[in-house]
Amino acid sequence: MVVRTDWKLEEIKEIYDLPLLDLVFEAARVHRENESYGEVQISNLVSIKTGGCKEDCAYCPQAARYHTDIEVHPLMTVEKVKERATEAIANGATRLCMGAAWREVRDNSDFDRILEMVSEVNDMGLEVCCTLGMLTYEQAEKLKEAGCFAYNHNIDTSSENYGNIITTRTFEDRIETLNNVRKAKLSVCCGGIVGLGETDDDRVKMLHTLSTMETHPDSVPINALVPVEGTPLENNARVNIDEMLRMIATARIIMPKSMVRLSAGRNQMSIAEQALCFMAGANSIFAGEKLLTTPNPDFDCDMQMFKILGLTTRRPFKGVEQTPSEIQA
Repeated sequence: MVVRTDWKLEEIKEIYDLPLLDLVFEAARVHRENESYGEVQISNLVSIKTGGCKEDCAYCPQAARYHTDIEVHPLMTVEKVKERATEAIANGATRLCMGAAWREVRDNSDFDRILEMVSEVNDMGLEVCCTLGMLTYEQAEKLKEAGCFAYNHNIDTSSENYGNIITTRTFEDRIETLNNVRKAKLSVCCGGIVGLGETDDDRVKMLHTLSTMETHPDSVPINALVPVEGTPLENNARVNIDEMLRMIATARIIMPKSMVRLSAGRNQMSIAEQALCFMAGANSIFAGEKLLTTPNPDFDCDMQMFKILGLTTRRPFKGVEQTPSEIQA
Protein backbone atom coordinates (compact mmCIF):
# COMPACT_ATOMS: atom_id res chain seq x y z
CA MET A 1 0.00 0.00 0.00
CA VAL A 2 1.47 3.32 -1.11
CA VAL A 3 1.42 6.07 1.54
CA ARG A 4 1.63 9.51 -0.05
CA THR A 5 2.37 12.88 1.55
CA ASP A 6 2.25 14.82 -1.73
CA TRP A 7 -1.53 14.99 -2.17
CA LYS A 8 -2.82 17.89 -4.25
CA LEU A 9 -5.85 19.78 -2.99
CA GLU A 10 -7.69 19.01 -6.24
CA GLU A 11 -7.05 15.27 -5.82
CA ILE A 12 -8.53 15.24 -2.34
CA LYS A 13 -11.55 17.26 -3.45
CA GLU A 14 -12.16 14.80 -6.30
CA ILE A 15 -12.17 11.94 -3.79
CA TYR A 16 -14.34 13.83 -1.29
CA ASP A 17 -16.90 14.67 -4.01
CA LEU A 18 -17.37 11.10 -5.26
CA PRO A 19 -20.92 9.71 -5.12
CA LEU A 20 -21.28 8.64 -1.49
CA LEU A 21 -21.66 4.90 -2.11
CA ASP A 22 -18.66 4.91 -4.47
CA LEU A 23 -16.62 6.81 -1.88
CA VAL A 24 -17.50 4.41 0.95
CA PHE A 25 -16.82 1.42 -1.31
CA GLU A 26 -13.36 2.72 -2.24
CA ALA A 27 -12.54 3.55 1.39
CA ALA A 28 -13.65 0.06 2.45
CA ARG A 29 -11.39 -1.44 -0.23
CA VAL A 30 -8.42 0.56 1.03
CA HIS A 31 -9.25 -0.29 4.64
CA ARG A 32 -9.35 -4.01 3.87
CA GLU A 33 -5.79 -3.82 2.60
CA ASN A 34 -4.78 -3.08 6.19
CA GLU A 35 -4.07 -6.01 8.45
CA SER A 36 -6.90 -6.81 10.86
CA TYR A 37 -9.35 -4.27 9.41
CA GLY A 38 -12.06 -5.63 11.74
CA GLU A 39 -10.16 -4.48 14.82
CA VAL A 40 -11.19 -1.30 16.60
CA GLN A 41 -9.13 0.42 19.26
CA ILE A 42 -11.07 1.45 22.37
CA SER A 43 -9.83 4.58 24.10
CA ASN A 44 -11.14 6.18 27.26
CA LEU A 45 -10.91 9.96 27.60
CA VAL A 46 -10.68 11.42 31.11
CA SER A 47 -10.96 15.12 31.91
CA ILE A 48 -8.23 15.44 34.53
CA LYS A 49 -8.75 19.21 34.87
CA THR A 50 -12.13 20.64 33.85
CA GLY A 51 -13.24 24.14 32.91
CA GLY A 52 -11.81 27.59 33.53
CA CYS A 53 -9.83 27.70 30.28
CA LYS A 54 -8.90 31.19 29.07
CA GLU A 55 -9.08 30.23 25.37
CA ASP A 56 -12.07 31.26 23.24
CA CYS A 57 -12.62 28.08 21.16
CA ALA A 58 -16.18 28.68 19.95
CA TYR A 59 -17.22 25.04 20.33
CA CYS A 60 -15.88 24.44 23.84
CA PRO A 61 -18.03 24.59 27.00
CA GLN A 62 -14.85 24.66 29.13
CA ALA A 63 -13.93 28.21 28.08
CA ALA A 64 -14.20 30.48 31.13
CA ARG A 65 -15.74 33.31 29.11
CA TYR A 66 -18.84 31.29 28.12
CA HIS A 67 -21.81 30.73 30.42
CA THR A 68 -22.30 26.96 30.37
CA ASP A 69 -23.26 24.49 33.08
CA ILE A 70 -19.78 22.98 33.23
CA GLU A 71 -18.44 22.82 36.78
CA VAL A 72 -14.80 23.79 37.20
CA HIS A 73 -12.69 21.05 38.78
CA PRO A 74 -9.00 21.31 39.69
CA LEU A 75 -6.41 18.81 38.57
CA MET A 76 -7.23 15.26 39.66
CA THR A 77 -5.10 13.36 42.10
CA VAL A 78 -2.85 10.59 40.82
CA GLU A 79 -4.88 8.02 42.77
CA LYS A 80 -8.14 9.15 41.16
CA VAL A 81 -6.63 8.84 37.70
CA LYS A 82 -5.41 5.33 38.54
CA GLU A 83 -8.98 4.45 39.59
CA ARG A 84 -10.28 5.70 36.25
CA ALA A 85 -7.58 3.72 34.44
CA THR A 86 -8.59 0.56 36.32
CA GLU A 87 -12.22 1.10 35.29
CA ALA A 88 -11.16 1.67 31.67
CA ILE A 89 -9.18 -1.58 31.59
CA ALA A 90 -12.13 -3.50 33.09
CA ASN A 91 -14.31 -2.18 30.28
CA GLY A 92 -11.94 -3.15 27.47
CA ALA A 93 -10.07 0.09 26.84
CA THR A 94 -6.44 -0.14 25.76
CA ARG A 95 -5.64 3.58 25.68
CA LEU A 96 -6.28 6.25 28.31
CA CYS A 97 -6.28 9.83 27.10
CA MET A 98 -5.93 12.48 29.81
CA GLY A 99 -7.23 15.92 28.90
CA ALA A 100 -6.69 19.18 30.79
CA ALA A 101 -8.47 22.45 29.96
CA TRP A 102 -5.34 24.54 29.61
CA ARG A 103 -4.05 26.93 26.97
CA GLU A 104 -0.55 25.50 27.36
CA VAL A 105 1.55 23.30 29.59
CA ARG A 106 3.47 25.15 32.29
CA ASP A 107 6.54 23.88 34.11
CA ASN A 108 5.06 23.71 37.58
CA SER A 109 3.78 21.29 40.21
CA ASP A 110 0.69 20.48 38.12
CA PHE A 111 2.88 19.28 35.25
CA ASP A 112 4.96 17.28 37.72
CA ARG A 113 1.76 15.58 38.89
CA ILE A 114 0.77 14.79 35.31
CA LEU A 115 4.17 13.22 34.70
CA GLU A 116 3.50 11.01 37.72
CA MET A 117 0.05 10.13 36.35
CA VAL A 118 1.58 9.20 33.00
CA SER A 119 4.16 6.94 34.65
CA GLU A 120 1.60 5.18 36.82
CA VAL A 121 -0.91 4.57 34.01
CA ASN A 122 1.84 3.41 31.67
CA ASP A 123 2.86 0.84 34.29
CA MET A 124 -0.71 -0.49 34.19
CA GLY A 125 -0.23 -1.54 30.56
CA LEU A 126 -2.34 1.14 28.90
CA GLU A 127 -1.24 3.35 26.04
CA VAL A 128 -1.11 6.82 27.60
CA CYS A 129 -2.26 9.79 25.53
CA CYS A 130 -2.30 13.37 26.78
CA THR A 131 -4.05 16.47 25.46
CA LEU A 132 -2.92 19.46 27.51
CA GLY A 133 -2.76 22.32 25.01
CA MET A 134 0.39 23.80 23.57
CA LEU A 135 3.73 22.45 24.75
CA THR A 136 7.41 22.91 24.06
CA TYR A 137 9.81 20.27 22.78
CA GLU A 138 11.36 20.00 26.25
CA GLN A 139 7.94 19.34 27.79
CA ALA A 140 7.16 16.76 25.12
CA GLU A 141 10.47 15.09 25.95
CA LYS A 142 9.52 14.94 29.64
CA LEU A 143 6.17 13.34 28.78
CA LYS A 144 7.95 10.79 26.61
CA GLU A 145 10.44 9.99 29.37
CA ALA A 146 7.57 9.52 31.85
CA GLY A 147 5.98 6.90 29.60
CA CYS A 148 3.56 8.93 27.48
CA PHE A 149 2.80 7.14 24.22
CA ALA A 150 0.76 9.71 22.26
CA TYR A 151 -0.17 13.38 22.29
CA ASN A 152 -3.41 14.80 20.88
CA HIS A 153 -3.51 18.30 19.45
CA ASN A 154 -6.20 18.85 16.80
CA ILE A 155 -5.99 21.48 14.08
CA ASP A 156 -9.84 21.68 14.25
CA THR A 157 -10.48 23.14 10.77
CA SER A 158 -8.76 24.69 7.77
CA SER A 159 -6.15 27.38 8.29
CA GLU A 160 -8.45 29.82 6.43
CA ASN A 161 -11.41 29.14 8.74
CA TYR A 162 -9.41 28.85 11.95
CA GLY A 163 -9.70 32.51 12.92
CA ASN A 164 -13.50 32.26 12.81
CA ILE A 165 -13.39 29.61 15.54
CA ILE A 166 -10.43 30.59 17.74
CA THR A 167 -8.67 33.94 18.17
CA THR A 168 -6.58 33.33 21.29
CA ARG A 169 -3.98 31.24 19.46
CA THR A 170 -3.07 30.74 15.82
CA PHE A 171 -3.11 27.83 13.42
CA GLU A 172 0.67 28.11 13.32
CA ASP A 173 0.76 27.63 17.12
CA ARG A 174 -0.99 24.31 16.59
CA ILE A 175 1.51 23.22 13.95
CA GLU A 176 4.44 24.20 16.18
CA THR A 177 3.15 21.99 19.00
CA LEU A 178 2.66 19.09 16.58
CA ASN A 179 6.23 19.53 15.36
CA ASN A 180 7.46 19.42 18.97
CA VAL A 181 5.46 16.25 19.60
CA ARG A 182 6.82 14.55 16.49
CA LYS A 183 10.39 15.64 17.28
CA ALA A 184 10.08 14.04 20.73
CA LYS A 185 9.04 10.79 18.99
CA LEU A 186 5.60 10.71 20.56
CA SER A 187 2.74 9.23 18.54
CA VAL A 188 0.83 12.13 16.95
CA CYS A 189 -2.96 12.25 17.31
CA CYS A 190 -4.38 15.09 15.21
CA GLY A 191 -7.69 15.63 13.45
CA GLY A 192 -10.55 18.09 13.40
CA ILE A 193 -14.19 18.91 13.95
CA VAL A 194 -17.08 18.82 11.48
CA GLY A 195 -20.03 21.17 11.99
CA LEU A 196 -18.32 24.41 12.98
CA GLY A 197 -19.99 26.29 10.14
CA GLU A 198 -17.19 25.45 7.74
CA THR A 199 -17.59 24.79 4.01
CA ASP A 200 -16.80 21.57 2.18
CA ASP A 201 -13.69 23.33 0.88
CA ASP A 202 -12.60 23.97 4.49
CA ARG A 203 -13.00 20.27 5.24
CA VAL A 204 -10.95 19.29 2.20
CA LYS A 205 -8.25 21.83 3.13
CA MET A 206 -8.08 20.46 6.67
CA LEU A 207 -7.59 16.93 5.32
CA HIS A 208 -4.99 18.30 2.90
CA THR A 209 -3.01 19.80 5.81
CA LEU A 210 -3.06 16.48 7.66
CA SER A 211 -2.19 14.32 4.66
CA THR A 212 0.71 16.49 3.49
CA MET A 213 2.54 16.56 6.81
CA GLU A 214 6.04 15.07 6.55
CA THR A 215 4.59 12.01 8.29
CA HIS A 216 0.85 11.39 8.54
CA PRO A 217 -0.62 11.64 12.05
CA ASP A 218 -0.68 8.18 13.63
CA SER A 219 -4.27 8.87 14.70
CA VAL A 220 -6.82 11.14 13.00
CA PRO A 221 -9.90 11.93 15.14
CA ILE A 222 -12.96 13.01 13.17
CA ASN A 223 -15.30 14.81 15.57
CA ALA A 224 -18.87 15.91 14.98
CA LEU A 225 -19.71 19.12 16.81
CA VAL A 226 -21.87 18.60 19.89
CA PRO A 227 -23.49 22.05 20.28
CA VAL A 228 -23.52 23.18 23.90
CA GLU A 229 -25.82 25.88 25.24
CA GLY A 230 -23.87 28.98 26.20
CA THR A 231 -21.19 28.61 23.51
CA PRO A 232 -21.16 30.67 20.29
CA LEU A 233 -21.99 27.54 18.26
CA GLU A 234 -24.93 26.45 20.41
CA ASN A 235 -27.40 26.82 17.51
CA ASN A 236 -25.37 24.98 14.89
CA ALA A 237 -27.21 22.14 13.21
CA ARG A 238 -26.42 18.50 13.95
CA VAL A 239 -23.88 17.01 11.58
CA ASN A 240 -25.52 14.54 9.19
CA ILE A 241 -24.18 11.02 8.81
CA ASP A 242 -23.30 11.58 5.13
CA GLU A 243 -20.96 14.42 6.18
CA MET A 244 -19.18 12.19 8.69
CA LEU A 245 -18.92 9.39 6.14
CA ARG A 246 -17.30 11.70 3.59
CA MET A 247 -14.71 12.85 6.11
CA ILE A 248 -13.92 9.37 7.44
CA ALA A 249 -13.80 7.75 4.00
CA THR A 250 -11.63 10.46 2.50
CA ALA A 251 -9.27 10.35 5.48
CA ARG A 252 -8.98 6.57 5.13
CA ILE A 253 -8.12 6.77 1.43
CA ILE A 254 -5.50 9.52 1.66
CA MET A 255 -4.01 8.37 5.01
CA PRO A 256 -4.35 4.59 4.66
CA LYS A 257 -2.13 3.57 7.58
CA SER A 258 -3.45 6.07 10.17
CA MET A 259 -5.96 5.17 12.86
CA VAL A 260 -9.14 7.05 11.98
CA ARG A 261 -11.04 7.82 15.14
CA LEU A 262 -14.83 8.07 15.20
CA SER A 263 -14.88 10.60 18.02
CA ALA A 264 -17.30 13.24 19.38
CA GLY A 265 -20.91 13.08 18.24
CA ARG A 266 -21.14 9.28 18.27
CA ASN A 267 -23.79 9.38 21.00
CA GLN A 268 -26.28 10.67 18.41
CA MET A 269 -25.57 7.88 15.91
CA SER A 270 -27.47 4.62 15.55
CA ILE A 271 -25.59 1.32 15.35
CA ALA A 272 -26.34 1.25 11.61
CA GLU A 273 -24.78 4.70 11.14
CA GLN A 274 -21.72 3.72 13.14
CA ALA A 275 -21.45 0.51 11.11
CA LEU A 276 -21.20 2.61 7.95
CA CYS A 277 -18.41 4.63 9.57
CA PHE A 278 -16.49 1.44 10.41
CA MET A 279 -17.02 0.19 6.87
CA ALA A 280 -15.69 3.52 5.56
CA GLY A 281 -12.46 3.10 7.51
CA ALA A 282 -12.95 4.18 11.13
CA ASN A 283 -11.01 1.83 13.39
CA SER A 284 -10.96 3.58 16.74
CA ILE A 285 -13.55 4.96 19.15
CA PHE A 286 -13.65 6.76 22.45
CA ALA A 287 -15.77 4.80 24.89
CA GLY A 288 -17.25 5.77 28.24
CA GLU A 289 -20.19 7.89 29.33
CA LYS A 290 -18.38 11.21 28.85
CA LEU A 291 -16.06 12.52 26.16
CA LEU A 292 -14.43 15.17 28.34
CA THR A 293 -17.70 17.02 29.05
CA THR A 294 -20.12 15.83 26.34
CA PRO A 295 -22.31 12.68 26.33
CA ASN A 296 -20.93 9.46 24.83
CA PRO A 297 -22.23 5.86 24.61
CA ASP A 298 -21.36 3.75 27.64
CA PHE A 299 -19.10 0.70 27.49
CA ASP A 300 -21.93 -1.87 27.64
CA CYS A 301 -23.67 -0.35 24.61
CA ASP A 302 -20.41 -0.36 22.70
CA MET A 303 -19.68 -3.99 23.55
CA GLN A 304 -23.14 -4.94 22.36
CA MET A 305 -22.48 -3.07 19.10
CA PHE A 306 -19.12 -4.83 18.67
CA LYS A 307 -20.86 -8.18 19.09
CA ILE A 308 -23.54 -7.32 16.53
CA LEU A 309 -21.00 -6.07 13.97
CA GLY A 310 -18.40 -8.76 14.61
CA LEU A 311 -15.71 -6.26 15.60
CA THR A 312 -12.78 -7.11 17.85
CA THR A 313 -10.74 -4.87 20.15
CA ARG A 314 -7.19 -3.92 19.23
CA ARG A 315 -4.56 -4.78 21.80
CA PRO A 316 -2.37 -1.97 23.21
CA PHE A 317 0.93 -1.10 21.52
CA LYS A 318 0.15 -3.24 18.47
CA GLY A 319 2.84 -2.78 15.81
CA VAL A 320 5.15 -0.91 18.20
CA GLU A 321 8.69 -2.26 18.42
CA GLN A 322 9.17 -1.08 22.00
CA THR A 323 6.57 0.02 24.50
CA PRO A 324 7.28 3.05 26.74
CA SER A 325 7.91 0.68 29.67
CA GLU A 326 10.48 -1.28 27.67
CA ILE A 327 12.19 1.94 26.59
CA GLN A 328 12.40 3.09 30.21
CA ALA A 329 13.81 -0.26 31.40
